[in-house]
Amino acid sequence: MIHILHTGRLYLGNTNQRAWHKCCSSFSKMMRAVCVDVPGGPENLLLRRVPRPQPKEGEILIKVHATALNRADLLQRRGLYPPPAGESDIIGLEVAGTVDTLGPGVKRGWRPDDRVMALLCGGGYAEYVSVPEDLLMSVPPNLTLCQAAAIPEAWLTAFQLLVFIAQVKEGEVVLVHAGASGVGTAAIQLVRLFGAVPVVTAGSSEKLKMAEKLGAAAGFNYKEERFSQGVQHYTGGKGANVILDCIGGTNWEQNVSSLAIDGRWVLYGTMGGRGLEGDLLGKLLSKRGHLLCSLLRSRSLQYKTELIQAFSSRALPYFSDQPASLKPVIDSTFNLEDIAEAHRHMEANKNMGKIVINMIPQKQETQ
Repeated sequence: MIHILHTGRLYLGNTNQRAWHKCCSSFSKMMRAVCVDVPGGPENLLLRRVPRPQPKEGEILIKVHATALNRADLLQRRGLYPPPAGESDIIGLEVAGTVDTLGPGVKRGWRPDDRVMALLCGGGYAEYVSVPEDLLMSVPPNLTLCQAAAIPEAWLTAFQLLVFIAQVKEGEVVLVHAGASGVGTAAIQLVRLFGAVPVVTAGSSEKLKMAEKLGAAAGFNYKEERFSQGVQHYTGGKGANVILDCIGGTNWEQNVSSLAIDGRWVLYGTMGGRGLEGDLLGKLLSKRGHLLCSLLRSRSLQYKTELIQAFSSRALPYFSDQPASLKPVIDSTFNLEDIAEAHRHMEANKNMGKIVINMIPQKQETQ
């Protein structure tokens, strides 16, 4: 039997007291997370309570303050991009938050309440996520956790494509497709940081104007003109030395036309389809072009660790400069309860920059 004492405290008999404490203990080990029971549209995203993960050897449990959307999230929701074997089936590839619990064997001196951001294989749409410590980065002191959530996946992807894959060089022209996307806005700034010249494509004048403010030397509206002609005109017929392409199929002919002799065409997405017809190999051969393909999520922990170390050395310090040389571009923020609306916003291609999901209201965010 449960009794309410005059003190206002809850009193339980001996039998029910043990059950009550067990219930409270179990509830405290739960968390809110977005789940997908049946693949499909945004309406299939379900917010429920699930067990909180426990950090394994070498892992750190993060209390998530914010996460951010990526195109891969939309594919996973539809059942088209499952997580790697053994990883969380909760959607979400990046988070920012604070260190909650250190797992056994942690070596790098992280402490509770440290502000961190992390690259994930999954699990970001939740209040807590357990991450190998090598995938953590400290949040620059001048950034909020909301801003930091927009960095890991987009900026590490752009850095990887430019540095590890394309090996961009000073003075080269880099054509960035989807210049107003999360990866696109990061790539523009990184290309400038490395002394190269970014040119972009986008689907509206507003997106092109934003790209130019970030440092794009030229921009082409793919809905109104052939971007290959724009690239050829801008480069005096030489073409782009590097192309960062998340579109794929529908762009292949213009990509080859835009490519400089010995240029590197880096494919990291197929938003424009996977099928193609025509003489791709012959035309690419005539340019002595390099077709390079890369995905980040399926890479090994060692590869991601080396990527994060390189990014932390060559790029991360520039987020803290006054004024900062690099900055995450945030299109909009949503609460976790509005995750379906956030997915619809991305699917409509309305965003310019990253879409961030706040787990904790910004006024409560740890600064």
